[in-house]
Amino acid sequence: MASSPGSNASLSCEKTILSENCQAKKSQYSEEETFYMNCRAAYLAVFKSSLENIKSKEQLCLVLQQAGRNPSQTTVNQYWTPQTTTLNFDDFCNILKKEKPATKTELLKAFLKVDTNNDGYILHTELYKILTMRGEKMTVEEVNAITKLADVNSNGKLDYNKFCKLYMTTNEQCRKTALEKLEVDSRLRRQQFGSQVETSSERATTPISNPSSRTTRKTDHKPAPKRGDNRTSSRPSSAQSCKASVSSTVSMGTSSNTNSELIEPNTVKDWQCAQSKGCFFLEQDGEIITHKYKLYLPQKSTVYITIKPLNLSQLEGKTSPWLSVDTALYVLKENESQENLQLVSFTEARNKEMFMWKGELGPGIYWLIPFTTGCRLKKIKKQITGEAKLVYRDEDGELALTKEFKAALSDIFEMIDLDGNGLLSLEEYNFFELRTSGEKCDEEAWTVCKENFDTKKNELTRQGFMDLNLMEANDREGDPSDLWVTLLSLGYNKALEMTEACPFVIDIYAEKCKPRIKAVYLEAGSRQLNRAICESVVNQGDAKVLDSGESIIVYTYKSDTRITSVIENKSENKVVIHVNNEQSKNCVNNRGLNIFAVEVAPKSMMVCQHVMPLKEQEEWIYNCVHSLVP
Repeated sequence: MASSPGSNASLSCEKTILSENCQAKKSQYSEEETFYMNCRAAYLAVFKSSLENIKSKEQLCLVLQQAGRNPSQTTVNQYWTPQTTTLNFDDFCNILKKEKPATKTELLKAFLKVDTNNDGYILHTELYKILTMRGEKMTVEEVNAITKLADVNSNGKLDYNKFCKLYMTTNEQCRKTALEKLEVDSRLRRQQFGSQVETSSERATTPISNPSSRTTRKTDHKPAPKRGDNRTSSRPSSAQSCKASVSSTVSMGTSSNTNSELIEPNTVKDWQCAQSKGCFFLEQDGEIITHKYKLYLPQKSTVYITIKPLNLSQLEGKTSPWLSVDTALYVLKENESQENLQLVSFTEARNKEMFMWKGELGPGIYWLIPFTTGCRLKKIKKQITGEAKLVYRDEDGELALTKEFKAALSDIFEMIDLDGNGLLSLEEYNFFELRTSGEKCDEEAWTVCKENFDTKKNELTRQGFMDLNLMEANDREGDPSDLWVTLLSLGYNKALEMTEACPFVIDIYAEKCKPRIKAVYLEAGSRQLNRAICESVVNQGDAKVLDSGESIIVYTYKSDTRITSVIENKSENKVVIHVNNEQSKNCVNNRGLNIFAVEVAPKSMMVCQHVMPLKEQEEWIYNCVHSLVP
């Protein structure tokens, strides 16, 4: 259909305004945008794509150096622990936020401490002694590399003022070179692929089996740009593109503690019930480990499923600190195999900290996968003034557990007693062992355990569990190191506070049959969970098209407690999406950054972010701009 002169003029005016806005913003980066741009440049100076993971301590050291850091071995070991197998681009950004680059003033102060003559020089002999024998020891070869720098060495001495200047200049040159390389690579990709670029920094993407049929519903269409408008921008590729972007704004009231879809508990009081406990554990890299379950239904029935954080506090009027952590449960139907799971639904209705779902399920096996967004269960920087005491010697010189440690062990027992019968079976105890030591207790070792510690019905009692930990302390002659390994792996800090775990309880009510629930795994989020989240967001969220070819779609799902966005890439090429949450109010997301980018593999979907209110009792506004990076 031909456009009217008026509409052409209006379109021209809009394009002019858009172009002016883009030009005005080109040189105005926020501090966070600049930080992210430098992170990306450093990462891509070492790796071909920010989808690639850091796979060794040496790679971590190299990419940190490329970002202008000079990490000590202690610093590297802090982020690459014996349990670490990989770190991704998001992890790298978080490390750089904590590890600030050394300033020239700081370097000079360090040299002044060893400049005994205060003349601006350090003898090479003294330099070798200091750098190879003190603190973070360097190798002779590494020191040789410093003393052989012609511009800063003469007559067997290092001019450390010149060295500091050279160090800072080299760092800045590395940064500029990385940024220039990033821009050149981006320009080459634009020439070859138009506006479609790399791949995803999210740990997992979900392949698209069939193109989504929902893109015609609730979509924002934009006119295709003319060939002449495809100019190369001078803006770094990590900055927000003005060429293709969509904005999503959702104003939310104070989060309600109830939902109109609730069922009153007394309506299910006569139904048969099954229960199991579990826990979310936060790993060093921010990944979340949790139990996964199988649900068995012998016949078709209406079911009522709930999940909520487990309050372990024994003090009246005092609640456990993790009760504010969001929980959800995805229900998947098992068909021919575990790989072929079909999403049924997820707990969406809410009553205070409890989330629930009611529906009809046919007979068969279902998988229940617990989920938390990571918005509230995350690493907390808390200054611990002193380490809690775990054991002491009584009047007779015998080792005993402190009152505080006994209370923590009692809570742990409550948490790992999955069926809630007050006893630990071998199966339950092995989930504890897998989490704390990575190994299982076999039948023979369990028999020895039962012979030496209090048991009932072939299961370990609470007192037996306490005595088992006391034996461990005795084996180490009072050294609590191994006990702390156990506590830290279960989410406790050195003040005996559980800050990096969230115990929960699942209840299954069935109207016409006896349901059975069984914990089968303790592992990180699976591909099935990612697929289920993506599918639920695509099915229930609003869709907005990001590009003229309608191949990049942003889906936004909203409940009264969280907002989740998913990006679908139906094209044949990888794409980079810049995400900007700076205009959001009273919001917290699972990534910990207001500005970041994600890379989406071709023919796939991925979770972009989860967002929740920072303060539930206040209004919150989600304002997010997704932009296709050219």
